Amino acid sequence: MDRFLVGAFLLSLFVVVPVQGQPVDLTPERFSFDPELPYSSEVPTPQEALGYEMGTQFTLYADAVEYLRAVADASDRVRLETYGETYEGRTLVYLVLTSAENQDRLDELKRNSRRLSNPASLSAQERKQLLQDQPVTVSYSYNIHGNEASGTEAAMQVAYRLAAAQDEDTQRILDETVFVMYPAVNPDGRDRYVYWARSMQRAQVATNPNDIVHDEPWPQGRTNHYWFDLNRDWIWNVHPEMEGLTSVYQEFMPQVHADYHEQGYEDHYFTMPGTTPRNPLLPDRYVAWADTFGRANIRAFDQHQVSYFTREAFDFFYPSYGSSYPSVMGGIGMLTEQAGIGAGRAVENEDGYTLTLRQRVFDHYTTSLATLRAAVRNRQRLLEYDLQAHSQESNTIETAAYVFPDDDTGYLYDVIDMLRHHGIEVRRATDPLQLENALDYRTGERSDRRVESGAYVVPTDQPRHLFVNTLLQRQVSFQDSVMYDMSTWSAPLAYNLSTYSTREAPQGSTEPVTEDPVPQTGVINADARYAYVVDWNQRYAPRALAHLWRAGYRVRTAQEAFSTGQRSFSAGSLIVLLGRNPEKSGVGEDMQRIADTATVEIVGLDTGRMADGPDLGSENNAPVKQPEVGLLVDQPFSTYTSGQLWYLFDQETRLPITRVRASNLQQSATSDSRYARYGKARLQNFDVLVLPGGYRLGTVFDSTQVEALRDWVEAGGTLVGTEESARFLTQQASGLTSVEAVQDTAGSRIGPYTAYAARDDSAGLGNIPGAALDGHVDRTHPLAFGIGDRVYSLKYGTSALEPSTNLQSAAHYAKDPSDLLVSGYASQRNLKQLAGKSFAGTVEMGEGRVVFLVDNTQYRMFWRGPSRMMQNAVMLVPALVE
Repeated sequence: MDRFLVGAFLLSLFVVVPVQGQPVDLTPERFSFDPELPYSSEVPTPQEALGYEMGTQFTLYADAVEYLRAVADASDRVRLETYGETYEGRTLVYLVLTSAENQDRLDELKRNSRRLSNPASLSAQERKQLLQDQPVTVSYSYNIHGNEASGTEAAMQVAYRLAAAQDEDTQRILDETVFVMYPAVNPDGRDRYVYWARSMQRAQVATNPNDIVHDEPWPQGRTNHYWFDLNRDWIWNVHPEMEGLTSVYQEFMPQVHADYHEQGYEDHYFTMPGTTPRNPLLPDRYVAWADTFGRANIRAFDQHQVSYFTREAFDFFYPSYGSSYPSVMGGIGMLTEQAGIGAGRAVENEDGYTLTLRQRVFDHYTTSLATLRAAVRNRQRLLEYDLQAHSQESNTIETAAYVFPDDDTGYLYDVIDMLRHHGIEVRRATDPLQLENALDYRTGERSDRRVESGAYVVPTDQPRHLFVNTLLQRQVSFQDSVMYDMSTWSAPLAYNLSTYSTREAPQGSTEPVTEDPVPQTGVINADARYAYVVDWNQRYAPRALAHLWRAGYRVRTAQEAFSTGQRSFSAGSLIVLLGRNPEKSGVGEDMQRIADTATVEIVGLDTGRMADGPDLGSENNAPVKQPEVGLLVDQPFSTYTSGQLWYLFDQETRLPITRVRASNLQQSATSDSRYARYGKARLQNFDVLVLPGGYRLGTVFDSTQVEALRDWVEAGGTLVGTEESARFLTQQASGLTSVEAVQDTAGSRIGPYTAYAARDDSAGLGNIPGAALDGHVDRTHPLAFGIGDRVYSLKYGTSALEPSTNLQSAAHYAKDPSDLLVSGYASQRNLKQLAGKSFAGTVEMGEGRVVFLVDNTQYRMFWRGPSRMMQNAVMLVPALVE
């Protein structure tokens, strides 16, 4: 059937339908998109292209892109470009909307916008000319959370307005702005939601909040393919969606960026400014600018009697949001939040008001245009703000440089790559450097230091000092400890790097880094006659193990460090004995391929006799076999932690794991078949079972099922619990083990006479909102191989384990409360409670073991220092912990 006929049929179903005897108007005239304006007939309307009126249906991503491409083809005001591909193969697109004359010189305008972010390179005349002639660059990101679906619908309507409208207001916007639109940052999540929402639609629109259409199933469409929140990934660029978007962002360097969201459907529209805490390094004028744009939005809302609020929520402290990344890049970053998550096409609010998808689209359309108009009115002042934010006069802290000794493990290179991606100047020492009164991030103390050549230096005397200082400081000060997200994000701590900061420029010669550094790879002595060894300290050693298993090699791992006399290898290092793999031919070629694919260095040895430590044939070097790994997912487990674990093993480690719905796990054998139908699984299918963070685990494991878990572990299984799931495995919760959880004696600050209005803040002050704590590591424990003596553990909440002889502790918090907090916020009461307690360890149970990882070891895949513990738990612990 012709798609336009299909669209007309859908329109007949979805515009006005009766619900419980009352009609629901999905296209109320109150929320119209400026129909009185003159429009070019050359540009198709959304309704003409899609076959339904905006707001009556959710649009599939491919259909939205097809429409936007048609708009670009029909209008010389619009350019459509691509910036990557999602994990599921959807092409990521962005639009540039500006006048035809500006389109003809777009490369020049992009270059000029970047020049504004490097004011030291401009003469007085060049600055004056740019301020006079340069359009203001504005960008919007829509639908970064897939189930906040009104964003992409609004983007199509905004694109049509700017491409087709013939009025003076539109023409001025086009003349004086270069507008960059990302219509759907998360198309995988969006389509996950839209397919589901369409499948749940009724001919009689379901406005009752109890209807299934308002209850999206786990994992929901908010996240991307790997269940990550992309609005926390602007800086770290773990995922292709954000790596591609921020690459485009660096090309245009906009002065204004707005990030379009939705919140719960009982809320009203949020517009700027937000609440505290705020990044104290931002220019003082940032808050005034946020208020300027917020007031522009509310003036438009006042005309249409749209409900809104400001200042009561949403801080912009964490720098990796779509609203805060632009601000640390020297622009004005802003957030909008439309009521609507879970609202479907219409929902009845608690006050009896019916919120429609049409209104949600209209509200975003309205603020999209209001913000553009405000940018035009303030064009020159916004360009001046850009210049000032990138000048050294606005650099408000004393730090002159951040220095990173080269550790050769690869984690440092992640940070260097990330900095360079965001336009940061990085230098490398060609001689030893002398650092005066340098702050040691590990100890918090200052002293003179000598750093060997090869160290990386990030000076703050550069245009993007705001980004550099925000990201690399050990501690960012804040005026409010109740936070929307986390209280620290310091990259040196997240990646567990040796780091120094100095108030004086390092003494010694350096050169600019012009290429992304890579770890040492390849095979040394490829024709070895006895064995090949992979040092476990290398960043991608776990990936090498996965490749060795896939290639069919028998692998051993060293429980102790050893040395040939010429070269040392750490505990956990992988050993491939040629005599134990006699059927293999072309081993040297295999090792070269694995080294290149896994990004590791492999060393061939001609003898098994070691100068120090056990010989290669020692019984201490235990065989490690590829385990069958199960990961429980679905309720009540965290979508985010589940996704991080899936990503860690699937994308980074390349080790296959089986995701099992919690409701489908059968804890006892009911049949002899290895695999059951319909996704059901038996514990006996797995060697390792990983439990992500989750609450109310008693809904999955009752007392009978806990006993089944006990039987499985005692028979040789490895059970790994992380975050809240680790606590479930203690004596107080499930009784599975005798390990005791720390009793929460710190508690909330709410007292019997705490004011009603202060109770939320008081409760927040009693919690730990993502702080870096100093962790001491037992390097001899297999759970800690490849980490070192110390690690910064990212702490949410107050969970911990009581040290005991039953618990083989692999890591504990610093014993002195005054040394425990490295960065972020934690009350003294909580620090005293946690000091000296364990946060990682194992317990033997029969032939198996239980692994406790109280803190998230791979948070958002940017807090990477402890992540080796999770890889060890799955890949090494089953063989090494008896």
